[in-house]
Amino acid sequence: MKPLISILLLISILGCERVQTDNHEITIESAIDHYADKLLKDSRFHSVSIGVYKGGESLTKHYGELEIGKGNAPTDQSFYELGSVTKIFTGMLAAKAVLDKKIGLDDDVRKYLHKDYPNLEFNGSPVRIKHLLTHTSNFPNFPIKGDNKAVYFEGLDEIDITSEPGSEYFYSNTAPELTAFILETVYEKPYDDLLQEFILNAQNMNDTAFVSDIVQLVKGYNGDGELMPNFERKLWGGAVGLNSTASDLLKFIKLQLDDSNDVVSESHKNLFQINKSLSVGYHWYISKEGNTLRYSHHGGIYGMQNWLVIYPEYDIGISVISNASFDGVGDSLEKVATGIFGRIK
Repeated sequence: MKPLISILLLISILGCERVQTDNHEITIESAIDHYADKLLKDSRFHSVSIGVYKGGESLTKHYGELEIGKGNAPTDQSFYELGSVTKIFTGMLAAKAVLDKKIGLDDDVRKYLHKDYPNLEFNGSPVRIKHLLTHTSNFPNFPIKGDNKAVYFEGLDEIDITSEPGSEYFYSNTAPELTAFILETVYEKPYDDLLQEFILNAQNMNDTAFVSDIVQLVKGYNGDGELMPNFERKLWGGAVGLNSTASDLLKFIKLQLDDSNDVVSESHKNLFQINKSLSVGYHWYISKEGNTLRYSHHGGIYGMQNWLVIYPEYDIGISVISNASFDGVGDSLEKVATGIFGRIK
């Protein structure tokens, strides 16, 4: 009799687990549906792609139309511009370089440059690698000269460091480009190849790349429904320029939730405290959502914006992408991500 009871008990347990799994999947899908529908009530949004990873399971869903009036819904193959989310890929490569002892966080950046640049210090305090990664280098937001790689270095000559590096947070797209150049220098490989070798190939992210043929890319709109140009990369791509799909980003999210990966752990370290509630690591913004640890980054470009957020304590990551860009889009997409997390955690 006891063996029969044991078998029945086992069947009962397995049945409950299956129901819980099914309910878990339905909850994620319904949460995505709810917040996507809510977002698209604003007619300035034409489409949204949402990806959720939780506990080993991935789900992507797509809504709306990519081109106004054409009814062409986004898919897992829709190729989006990531904007500044590119920076967390650069941060991860920098973390690998630190672990490989190719660079040191406290290294003076001029160690890797082809001339002295006496201007890249303040009262004897140099700009260091960690300052490039945390937006504390005192570099300008946009390169003084950014038309190509050669003139970028002419622009470095004109930078005026007005406070001690590492003392103040000021967002910079100039700094990550220098990080990418330094990574190329120490590994003696093009930045694109480093990205491919160390991240994309390893994660089978076959739909993530810098592209020269912008015809492949999703087209984006401003708040008036006007078609906006795609970004054209002229520098290394350390700050912006990477393109990907919703499904590929879930592979990246899965990687970021692997706490056994030394490079991931290094890239999540807190390198600078911006204020009481926000700090920054290797380009990741680190904060608390309630009492929950959160790593995030926003990306915005002329015609599209996205948020990528991970919650390591819950093994959850969320990506929200829309081909719309106007004031308030970032906040709206972030609310989608935090709303979904609140329902599925």
